[in-house]
Amino acid sequence: MKNSTIDRTFCVAPMLDCTDRHERYLARLMSKHAVLYTEMVTTGAILFGDRARFLDFDAAEHPVALQLGGSDPDAMTQCAEIAQQWGYDEVNINVGCPSDRVQSGSFGACLMQTPDVVADNVRQMSAAVDIPVTVKCRIGIDDQEPRDALWSLVESCADAGCEVFLVHARKAWLKGLSPKQNRDVPPLDYELVYALKAAFPELDIVINGGITSIEACQQHLEIVDGVMMGREAYSNPYILAQVDQALYNDDSARPSRDDVLRQYQEYAEKQLQQGVRLNHLSRHVVGLYHGEPRSRLWRRYISEHAHLPGSDASVLVLAYQAMVQG
Repeated sequence: MKNSTIDRTFCVAPMLDCTDRHERYLARLMSKHAVLYTEMVTTGAILFGDRARFLDFDAAEHPVALQLGGSDPDAMTQCAEIAQQWGYDEVNINVGCPSDRVQSGSFGACLMQTPDVVADNVRQMSAAVDIPVTVKCRIGIDDQEPRDALWSLVESCADAGCEVFLVHARKAWLKGLSPKQNRDVPPLDYELVYALKAAFPELDIVINGGITSIEACQQHLEIVDGVMMGREAYSNPYILAQVDQALYNDDSARPSRDDVLRQYQEYAEKQLQQGVRLNHLSRHVVGLYHGEPRSRLWRRYISEHAHLPGSDASVLVLAYQAMVQG
């Protein structure tokens, strides 16, 4: 079984413009066990673009999965082979993104309409690589009946060899809603995902959508195999420091926020030496002190200084001082 070595009890969702390699490094400072996902990368970007820019990652990020956007089995298979060579632990097919750009390329959420196409990709990719090929999907799009659409996709892909489905428990409305609205407006239907697990007990079902607390994760895990947290894990990243103890029964000491900042600052200094700009690094820690006294001063200092020419990791030190000194 290809999925047996990855424990997907808790996953951080792939998020465009958020889950780049720097954010994933930060996440790993707080949780050793969470499964991390890249932003969606299109097949074209990998086959014809700056491959290292899209695929490079730090060894500390394992287990880490590459999320692919595409629908042509040959291109997707090529990219899956490259992902395996690059050292990724999993390759994930995006069947959930609702953006116009993705629709025009005939992939993402619109693939909910063509489960056979997704299954063809799963079959060809799985035959070519040893790492698991997984599917992240919605429960349906537009006027589809979710139970029919989701069951059809899962049955087709499972027959093709997919054993893991990460399900965002809401529809995607491709007409009339923006990608941002698609994260909040269509109602969540957790019960449908629970029913999917009951219907396919042999599959690993990971639930996604609107999950904002460790307590909610624990409740979902009584029924499904894993949970995937998105925006909350990005805007309030220190929630990840609870994951190992609460969800993986790991009694290792939980790092403090200050510990995390100190380690991330060291990482940032190395990245700056390699030409990375500070604001590409600092944006991921803006929420690190979420809910703490005077965290507004931390956020403000970073937003006002990180983008300035020549700014370096001392901005993080000064932002911290601004916060603690009030």
